[in-house]
Amino acid sequence: MSELLGSIINAIVEIIGTLGYVGIFAMMFLESSFFPFPSEVVMIPAGYLVYKGEMNAIIAVLCGIAGSLAGALFNYYIALKFGREFLITYGKYFFFTEQTMQKMEQFFLKHGPISTFLGRLITVVRQYISLPAGLARMNLAKFCFYTSLGAGIWVIILTLIGYYAGVLFADINVDSIIHAFTSLSPTAEELALRGMVKKAGLWTLAFVLLCIVGYICYWYINKGKKQ
Repeated sequence: MSELLGSIINAIVEIIGTLGYVGIFAMMFLESSFFPFPSEVVMIPAGYLVYKGEMNAIIAVLCGIAGSLAGALFNYYIALKFGREFLITYGKYFFFTEQTMQKMEQFFLKHGPISTFLGRLITVVRQYISLPAGLARMNLAKFCFYTSLGAGIWVIILTLIGYYAGVLFADINVDSIIHAFTSLSPTAEELALRGMVKKAGLWTLAFVLLCIVGYICYWYINKGKKQ
C-alpha cells in the first residue's frame, strides 16, 4: 500500500474513530464501496477494544456487518443505475481500473450469485464484487443475504483476531494495529499480526469451499438414491 493511501486512511480513521460504533459502520461502509479502505484497520482495533472492555463485541460486529452491507448496496445501485462505462470512466479517481472491472466480471461469471458471498472473504474482491452483481441485476434479496453472510464471517474473524492480539502481544495498541496494515515498514510484531490475518483468510476460504463441495456431493448422492 502506498504511503499516500496509508496517510489518507490514517486521517479517516482519526476523524471517524472517535465516533465509536457509528465510526465502525462508516468505515466499513467505505471498505465495501469504491474507496480501497482495509477492513483490518476497522474490525481488528474494534476487537482489541473489546478485549480492553471498551466495546461490546456483538454491537461492534453488527455495526461492521451493517456497514459492509450498506457499502455493497451503494456499489450495487451505482452499477445498476449508471452502467459499466460510468464505472470505468470515473473509477480511476478511486483507484479502480478497467482491468480490475474485468477481473470482477470474470469472477462473477465463473461463480454466479454465490460470488457475492465468496468475494467477501477475498482481499480486493470484497470491495468490488458488488459492481458486476449490480450490472447483472442480481436478485436483491439474494444479494443482501450472500453479502451479509460473507461479511459476517469476515467481520467476526477480524474481531476475534483483534481480541486475541490483545492477549498475545504485550505492546499492541490501536495505533500499531493501523500501522501494521498501512505502513511499508511494519515492526516484527505487526508483521506477525498481518500473518495471522492472511492465514485466517486462507483457512476460512478453504473451509467454506470444502463445505460447498461437501454439500454438492451430498446433494448428488441423495439425488441418485431417489432416482
